[in-house]
Amino acid sequence: MKLPTQLLIGATLTAVFLAAALLSLAWTPHSTLDLSIANKLAAPNATHLLGTDHLGRDLLSMLMAGARTSIAVALVAVTIGLTIGVPLGLTAAAARGSLLDELIMRANDLTFAFPSLVIAILITATFGPSAINAILAIGIFNIPVFARVARGAALGVWQREFILAARVAGKSRARISTEHILPNIANLLVVQATIQFSLGILAEAGLSYVGLGAQPPTPSWGRMLADAQTFFYGTPRLAMLPAFSIVAMVLGLNLMGDGLRDMLDPRLRRAVQ
Repeated sequence: MKLPTQLLIGATLTAVFLAAALLSLAWTPHSTLDLSIANKLAAPNATHLLGTDHLGRDLLSMLMAGARTSIAVALVAVTIGLTIGVPLGLTAAAARGSLLDELIMRANDLTFAFPSLVIAILITATFGPSAINAILAIGIFNIPVFARVARGAALGVWQREFILAARVAGKSRARISTEHILPNIANLLVVQATIQFSLGILAEAGLSYVGLGAQPPTPSWGRMLADAQTFFYGTPRLAMLPAFSIVAMVLGLNLMGDGLRDMLDPRLRRAVQ
């Protein structure tokens, strides 16, 4: 089967940033903790390929380490949404029309009433700003998203003939959800996880920009944007480089999600072939 073009482009863009993030775990051109005020705002040169920031830190090293922070926060937040939201959605679908279903979905509606930024403000007001609190804020917001997607997809599968056969065979609703429902909606969940991953990158950047995410000296694309706004007119690359990184990473993930949807959705698969 021919892979969709957007999937190839998105996977390539995503792989570049994932490789940079993984590489930064073991090596960066310069330490992100090295300050050189005498060398601040230096133009790109042989020593600093992308130049330095207002504190003399190497921009390429900061971007690599910032990718690690953004990807780690978004990945853990999506994992939280999956591991809690999907079981809730499957439970609600299995108990359709019951009080349990109503309680789960109304709790989801209540969570949706508070955007991730508001949740982050509440968490950081209690525990202080940090990357961990940003993960909690984004992860909590992801839970109702996956719960709704899982419930909506599962309700359709519950009407299929093979589910009726499983019920006649004496299987419990929990076992049916695990053995039959979940495998049949896994493709949809993978696509949704890709989309939420890209939104997590944006949310992490936004929280860090307003000071509610990763704190110095931990590099973050959002923090780099916040620090660069004072120097935008004199040294625009300080803002353009992290902004381009955010756009490229989010674009890559969205293209990959669209490509996966086209490849995995039976209604669209024929057009891809």
